[in-house]
Amino acid sequence: MNPQQTLINRQLKIASQYEVGADVVLYHGDRLALLRSLPDGSVKLVVTSPPYNIGKEYEKRQDLETYLAAQEETIRECVRVLADNGSICWQVGNHIAKDGEVFPLDALIYQIGKKLGLKLRNRIVWHFGHGLHCTKRFSGRHETIVWFTKSDNYTFNLDPVRVPQKYPGKRNYKQNGNHGQLSCNPLGKNPADVWEIPNVKNNHPEKTIHPCQFPIELIERLVLSMTNESEIVLDPYLGAGSAICAAVLHNRKGFGSDIMKEYLDVAKERIAEAANGTLQKREMGKPVYKPTENTKLAQIPEEFEQARENLFGARRGTVVFS
Repeated sequence: MNPQQTLINRQLKIASQYEVGADVVLYHGDRLALLRSLPDGSVKLVVTSPPYNIGKEYEKRQDLETYLAAQEETIRECVRVLADNGSICWQVGNHIAKDGEVFPLDALIYQIGKKLGLKLRNRIVWHFGHGLHCTKRFSGRHETIVWFTKSDNYTFNLDPVRVPQKYPGKRNYKQNGNHGQLSCNPLGKNPADVWEIPNVKNNHPEKTIHPCQFPIELIERLVLSMTNESEIVLDPYLGAGSAICAAVLHNRKGFGSDIMKEYLDVAKERIAEAANGTLQKREMGKPVYKPTENTKLAQIPEEFEQARENLFGARRGTVVFS
């Protein structure tokens, strides 16, 4: 056996650099080195969350123009390796300048995509409930996925990612041949373009040492809807490996690179667990937890009531709108 390869329970072959026949590639190094080793048109889905240029441990803060030039170089290579019916999903938040000015990266990445001949299919809003609490602007609770395709002939499988309807028992009321029949799709509805999926914080079952990791469920929707079995999913900024875990869980191949060896070690362990069925993850489609009024932590403390009364005054009765 090649020393660069490993076999795990499901006979999954992991290579440390690209080679024909590998199920998983975990490349330690610059993303461009991996990309340039891949054949033209070989990848069905590129899905990634690049550094946001905010000074995390795995990036050097750059001026915005330099950062965007590096992103364009990466996306250009992704376009080359992308199949004609493939997709690119770039998941980004905001770049926050030192003076606090906000630059929406999705808008800037869109311009790069158009320059490179890509077509935007969706701007998916990923909403989550927890994060930093801002004092000089509203706290950010969403990021976006800009979904590009290379052509008009692209893969989109809706049925595997449908979600439950609000009123699944609704029946057709129109006086026609379908009157009285169930009007909803039995598999569920289109999940739309705003996705509420918890982000990975300390109590999340998927939490690793990586400070900004994908929830696997977010990537599962993209993998299932934009690829078919045995096709290649690529993440050039792999991190803790969530994209490849999603690929392996659904019988796709997964390639990725990262400059941080400690993250690749975590990714390799998680991918092995995905292959043998022991990976700890939040199940796709699980409803977001909503505390009830009887949940102790959800009850408003008396001190908070007093603070609000001091600011707004005592509430006098109930306002009724006519």
